[in-house]
Amino acid sequence: MSTTPTSTNVATFERFHCSCNSGDIDDIVSTIDDVLLPDAVVHSPLAAGSGPDTMKLIWTVLLRAFPDIHVMVDDMVVDHDKIASRQTVTGTHLGEYRGLAPTGKTVVYEEIFIMRFADGKIAEVWGVVDTLSQLQQLGAVGRV
Repeated sequence: MSTTPTSTNVATFERFHCSCNSGDIDDIVSTIDDVLLPDAVVHSPLAAGSGPDTMKLIWTVLLRAFPDIHVMVDDMVVDHDKIASRQTVTGTHLGEYRGLAPTGKTVVYEEIFIMRFADGKIAEVWGVVDTLSQLQQLGAVGRV
């Protein structure tokens, strides 16, 4: 377990989150390089792997598909070296996403992320995203 103060981890989380909401891929890539450890492990429905390049790929795909993407943190729980957040994501589908041509539709979906920190940087990320709701709103999947 990291001995870094939780306030440092929260500041890192907030910096990452603010950058992701900037809509500026250059800022996001630079921030990812600054806040993720070189061997950070990412578990996400869009991509899984290790290192900052995995997170950069995720955000490149998301910004290409939803250039106005916005992630609102609804709840955040901090415990030692981890931060869990429940988030609401909104965006307009203006680019290819998961093989689906742009629809112009706005999506609203929820996700939960847990981040583990070491030395004030992100060491591991687990993401659970409501992709069913997302794809239903885009018309790619029927209602169940």
